Amino acid sequence: MRLRVNILFAVFLASWIWIDGRAQSNAPVVSGAHRFEKVADGIFYATASGTMTVGSNSPIIVSGDEALVIDSETSPAAGRALVADVKAVTDKPVRVVVDSHYHYDHAFGNQVFGPDVQIIGHDNTWRRLSTNETLEQFTFKRSLERVPPAVEAFKKEIAQTTDAQQKASLERQIANNLAYLEQIKEVKVTPPNLTFNQSMTLHRGGREIRLLFLGRGHTDTDVVLYLPKERIVCTGDLMESIPSYMGDSYPEEWIATLEKLKALDFDTVMPGHGVVFKGKTKITAFQNYLRDALTQVTALRKQGLSADDAAAKVDLTKYRDEFANVRSVGIDVAAVRRIYQLADHPEPVR
Repeated sequence: MRLRVNILFAVFLASWIWIDGRAQSNAPVVSGAHRFEKVADGIFYATASGTMTVGSNSPIIVSGDEALVIDSETSPAAGRALVADVKAVTDKPVRVVVDSHYHYDHAFGNQVFGPDVQIIGHDNTWRRLSTNETLEQFTFKRSLERVPPAVEAFKKEIAQTTDAQQKASLERQIANNLAYLEQIKEVKVTPPNLTFNQSMTLHRGGREIRLLFLGRGHTDTDVVLYLPKERIVCTGDLMESIPSYMGDSYPEEWIATLEKLKALDFDTVMPGHGVVFKGKTKITAFQNYLRDALTQVTALRKQGLSADDAAAKVDLTKYRDEFANVRSVGIDVAAVRRIYQLADHPEPVR
């Protein structure tokens, strides 16, 4: 009996040391479909583990007896997975969800949260998600149209590789893509149940949490979550660690909105995609990226080029040292189409 007790104690001690060691080292915790990076006490950054398509990255803020999640991700299945997986880093229930903006990959998990959960967003997010507008948008439809060619490309890679690990990774990507097409069929577009126009402040468990609308940028719905005491800002897709999608953007206003973002007192940025980063240098670089994109696209438009032809000629490669995904001449055609669209049909502020 004593031997058994000693063995159990040794197992418990070893487990405690392992957990404590992991906590001390801040090593990421992988749980189901998500990987959780500890950014500060009670603050985590959830990214995809690779087992399913989750869409956006989701900051998690634990305050008092509850957890706040930024963005419910790309499908009801992803939203449910996030709720289940977050239990690996906190036993507090999710009682607040903040929609950083209305895009499908950030808000299509909203429906899995019941009436006891506050879903907070900008007034324009409610307007856009109170109808099925997003299901008809090019931005969402392109995510579906890209799946079949991607699956075929993965199959070709599988046929050409002899590396077992690479093959398994490609097969997993095929499965994730095909599952996404099924998971998205369940979506019931769900708007926030609490909205604001300019700012809102939450006080939760000793934390001051400011929700700010600084102006139009990536969309007309971008919400920034600011933690003044922790000097952390969560930016959604208003500011990523790579150039953000521009297909629904307001590029000229975006530059000014980012200037307002830089005026906040923070050290750490938790974006909607990419990786957590420090400081404001990258924000300034993206402002310059936007300026150059506008200048070049405007000139090409004046030359009479179509948006699709102009997209192939825009050269932003001087930013590749700052943004690793800028590799060659040419930018997303959706960005150029949007700049052309706004030049022809400016959109008044609502």
